[in-house]
Amino acid sequence: MTFGLKLVNLYQMEQADQRYLRSLIEEGEHQELDFKFEISDARKIAKTLSAFSNTVGGRLLIGVKDNGRIAGVRSDEEYYMAESAATLYCKPEVQFKPRNYMIEGKSVLEIYIPAVKNKPVYARDYDKRWMAYVRVADQNALAGIVQLQIWKEADRERGRLLEFTRSEEMLLRYLEEKEGVSLSKIQRDMGYQRKELVTLMTKLVLFKVVEMHYIGVTSSFRLSETPGKGS
Repeated sequence: MTFGLKLVNLYQMEQADQRYLRSLIEEGEHQELDFKFEISDARKIAKTLSAFSNTVGGRLLIGVKDNGRIAGVRSDEEYYMAESAATLYCKPEVQFKPRNYMIEGKSVLEIYIPAVKNKPVYARDYDKRWMAYVRVADQNALAGIVQLQIWKEADRERGRLLEFTRSEEMLLRYLEEKEGVSLSKIQRDMGYQRKELVTLMTKLVLFKVVEMHYIGVTSSFRLSETPGKGS
């Protein structure tokens, strides 16, 4: 390959990289994409790594402002801060794939975080507590107690038939009248003990009789439109 041809191929690769990066930025932030102007706190990045890992994976673009403007990363320190977040502030450690892009004369660091099979991935907060997060639209939401229990129970073998006791029947009748209600409100309205309610809701969600969804970053529950589908 001649030197001139190498230059042409390099130019074409750079153009392809820029098109790819621009197309990502044009999408705006969403469930699988987050922009960071810089990394100044590894613990904040650990929350995003946890959320992506516990949901469907995603990409973190460092050197891009929230409005999509390219600012560029200032040094290799950004990568080392991300690595610190993944290794020191996530449990288990998050395995991410980094890649640098040059666009408009500025460097943008892309970090790809795949979803993990064995959830949850925890992030360490400022009080040294290990908390798990999920990605909801363009935000990181704290995983609630039912979500944590669902992850714990997901791989356990369960019967194919769901037996409805009086407790389940009362709970389902209550949810028939609600579009979406939080766990705390269910507990207040129905008088369940917390542990009992978590067990009930976990079972109903696992059997796809009840759906867990988010209003903002707060989890709520409603009857499934297709009960049992996929269970």
